[in-house]
Amino acid sequence: MKTLLVIDVQNDFMPSGSLAVPDGDNIVPVINSIQDKFDLIVATQDWHPKTHSSFAVNHDNKSNFDSIEWRGKLQTLWPEHCVQGSKGAELHPELDTTKYEAIFRKGTDINIDSYSAFYDNNHLKATGLTGYLKEKEAKKLYFCGLASDICVYFSIRDAIQEGFECYFIEDAAKSLDLEVFETIKIKMVAMGVHIITSEAI
Repeated sequence: MKTLLVIDVQNDFMPSGSLAVPDGDNIVPVINSIQDKFDLIVATQDWHPKTHSSFAVNHDNKSNFDSIEWRGKLQTLWPEHCVQGSKGAELHPELDTTKYEAIFRKGTDINIDSYSAFYDNNHLKATGLTGYLKEKEAKKLYFCGLASDICVYFSIRDAIQEGFECYFIEDAAKSLDLEVFETIKIKMVAMGVHIITSEAI
């Protein structure tokens, strides 16, 4: 089954959002244009409590994008974003979600950040996505969304470890840090990820 995973195409990651990904809104028409080519479409949403530990505002004397050690791991502190039930947490209003069979929410645990669609960053809690996809007999996963260098990448990395064949649709994703992503692309190729464009689907 040909499966599309639409990662975190949410208002807070758009140019006007609190954690803006450059040109993040440009991928919405690209994603809409490819959806008819898939048998199954699943989306994810960052869905944080307002008091989430990854928000800089919840730590004394810390600023956005500072790094701290939190529960034995290095944690980037982010601007408050994708708070549960907020406008910023909603999927982009122009994203065509009519074919989406499920939406998996992540980052709900106050004490653990969760970039991946499959697990939190400490691999303590699964979202249930692996079991869902295997029940659907999905084998080939195509990834798009925001941001390429963070949530999309961590989702792909976990998907590879779970035994899925993975494709990254480069023109249907944007990165927060272009320089970092160039290094990540090399890692993805080494993991066996197929890097393609929407025209190649």
